[in-house]
Amino acid sequence: MSISTPAWVKDAIFYQIFPDRFARSPRARSIPGTTFKPWGTPPEEQGFQGGNLLGIVDKLDYLQELGVNALYLNPIFSSASNHRYHTYDFMQVDPLLGGNEDFRRLLDAAHARQMYVVIDGVFNHASRGFWAFHHILETGGNSPYLDWFFVYNWPLRPYQHDDENPINYAAWWDIPALPKFNTDNPGVREYLMDVSRHWIEFGADGWRLDVPEEIPDPAFWQMFRQITKAANPNAYLVGEIWREASEWLQGDRFDGVMNYLFSRNALGFFAQETLQTDYQPGGFALEVLDAATFAARMEALLKSHPWEITLTQLNLLDSHDTARTLWMVDGDERALRLSVLLQMTLPGAPCIYYGSEIGMTGSHDPGCRGAFPWDEESEWNKPLHDFYRRATGLRKRFAALRTGSFETLYAQDDIYAFARELEGDVLIVLFNAGKKEARIDLPLGTLASKGGRFQAVWNSGRYVAEQGHLLSVALPARDALVLRRG
Repeated sequence: MSISTPAWVKDAIFYQIFPDRFARSPRARSIPGTTFKPWGTPPEEQGFQGGNLLGIVDKLDYLQELGVNALYLNPIFSSASNHRYHTYDFMQVDPLLGGNEDFRRLLDAAHARQMYVVIDGVFNHASRGFWAFHHILETGGNSPYLDWFFVYNWPLRPYQHDDENPINYAAWWDIPALPKFNTDNPGVREYLMDVSRHWIEFGADGWRLDVPEEIPDPAFWQMFRQITKAANPNAYLVGEIWREASEWLQGDRFDGVMNYLFSRNALGFFAQETLQTDYQPGGFALEVLDAATFAARMEALLKSHPWEITLTQLNLLDSHDTARTLWMVDGDERALRLSVLLQMTLPGAPCIYYGSEIGMTGSHDPGCRGAFPWDEESEWNKPLHDFYRRATGLRKRFAALRTGSFETLYAQDDIYAFARELEGDVLIVLFNAGKKEARIDLPLGTLASKGGRFQAVWNSGRYVAEQGHLLSVALPARDALVLRRG
């Protein structure tokens, strides 16, 4: 099968936004009689803080200056939860976010800046308020929609249940607020495909698919891809899969997955002394890795999929479903910085979780879902913010860092190095995860015959290739060096 993925994703730097907590625009139409919790209320209190889509529009200048050219939005459809994974109307953007009209404004404003917008699709389950499930709640076994879900017995217990009287319909993780769709039902299938087509035709640039493994039906996802790509051949389809995902990445389902394997590897190498190894994001262990093990895992990860897919993986460090990176590394900013630079120099589309660039931290959800402190700029980590801008700028400056070939050059002790090459443009990226300055003779691998002089484009230094090596390359402690030939 010939594999095709959207070209724009290979050049994308994504920014993930949790809409209720990113920005609240005063331009948004307020719904009379509604009130929100104060902006900055601790996320553990749950509730709605009033972020909206025009708030994102208002911050597009900020995002563009950060180097972002693609947005991934957590769910935006009508829902009775601040995270909006409890959808009750898939055809209506939540009025609390500004409704369909403000989504149109966001798409138009983003597209005018050549920025892309990917939205979250939750198709495994709905909510108790979803119209078809509500019909069952009201009419019981008389509802024509009964087969849209999995009902075990009567009466349904959507709110009151206990060990003796448990929930009696299929729900995601047995959470009664999230009744599971019967995606084998032709009406459900048609409805969800219509949802996908509608929003892509409306202007969304792709879907992030929530818990797709909960719909273990290849034909469903193959149909989903066909319908989505018919509406827009350049739409991006990325699945939430936390493990090795080759089955899903053969060109017939997704263009990429949320690359949590990348994040676990990166944090394991760069935070060797500070990693919170008792924390298990997604149920997977965080492990401390030496350079050789890290390099072997990265090599395997990059080679486990067709190259077209590797270039469109979504390389993230944290998300709404994990603790924030700074929390996972116990405040170790150096580990965060090195991980970010790895994101920006490896194949795959990097994704920044909102606020990471200014030092936001927090434990597992809801702790990782705090409000962006726009009115407290004096408390931002400005040097970290500048680092992010320089790192995104490096990726945007050199196409070889986006689509160039990849070759591991060195992986010993605390040093890891690789090369990227595109049409003769060669860049070498070196990391020192250790606490001491290092000096190495760097073998050039398949680049050895090409020789030449190398000039640092990240940090400083000049080196000349001799006999297939760069001699005595100096690497500061817990820092990185990027060299370019020429």
